[in-house]
Amino acid sequence: MTLPLPSPAAPLRIGTRGSPLALAQAYETRDRLAAAFDLPGEAFEIVAITPTGDAVQDRPLSEIGGKGLFTREIERDLLSGAIDLAVHSMKDMPVEQPAGLVLDTYLPREDPRDAFVSPALTSIAALPQGAVVGTSSLRRKAQVLHRRPDLGVVEFRGNVQTRLRKLAEGVADCTFLAMAGLNRLAAQGVPATPVAPDDMLPALAQGAIGIERRADDHRIAEMLAAIHDAQTGQRLAAERAFLAALDGSCETPIAGLAELDGTSLRLRGQVLRPDGSEALSEDRTCPVADGAALGREMAHDLLTRAGPGFFDWRG
Repeated sequence: MTLPLPSPAAPLRIGTRGSPLALAQAYETRDRLAAAFDLPGEAFEIVAITPTGDAVQDRPLSEIGGKGLFTREIERDLLSGAIDLAVHSMKDMPVEQPAGLVLDTYLPREDPRDAFVSPALTSIAALPQGAVVGTSSLRRKAQVLHRRPDLGVVEFRGNVQTRLRKLAEGVADCTFLAMAGLNRLAAQGVPATPVAPDDMLPALAQGAIGIERRADDHRIAEMLAAIHDAQTGQRLAAERAFLAALDGSCETPIAGLAELDGTSLRLRGQVLRPDGSEALSEDRTCPVADGAALGREMAHDLLTRAGPGFFDWRG
């Protein structure tokens, strides 16, 4: 590398949310950069930032502003130069970045599946009539009610630890977490069962870590190129193109997953009404290089199938 490397005297500042999972993702980023450039851990500084989405816990995300609530303050500090790069869970990222910022580096994707979490049961099908599901995700709520309209759903905000505590207190009979988060936290003793994508498509980009930088910071761009995972980038290109074409946000129950098989990419996508009364799905394959185009095409076809009344609830 021709540009100056960070050092303990001039560390590279990595911005992140302050939850245990977000910090674990920031430390993974630090470790990969340190290994790529043979640097000590002291050449990096983890800067924890509390975004509005974490500060406000008593209301659903859809009521207070959607996905940008997990990124706005972090991106502000990135633009101001208070941090040098930002580490994000890609499922929380809006499809457009603020002017001056670039999001083009992804770490190897973890398990994208949802996890069904219950102290006594292992699946949605096993829940008794009228059982209560705790989730803050409109997607999960819609998917659960589509399969089991008899179930009740209660709001379940908070990080992994908070949601597990609420479950233990009996607020709900089960909840859902991301398998990726449990794996990254090396969570022990969590009564979790992976949910097959055939049964419940995950959030788009779930399990992927993205690293955001300033567009004019060539030193950071050169460093991040060394740890970028191309296959994750190919999968997310399809998923995020699908999301963008559907105008996806935390107010829209959308699910999807791209998977690679040699030179082919399979993309599954789904859009639902929030009450689970209707769900539309697509499942197609294409050459890997055409993933983004397929995502846009699938979204267009779903919008056509849905018709003008399907999204009336979005207002």
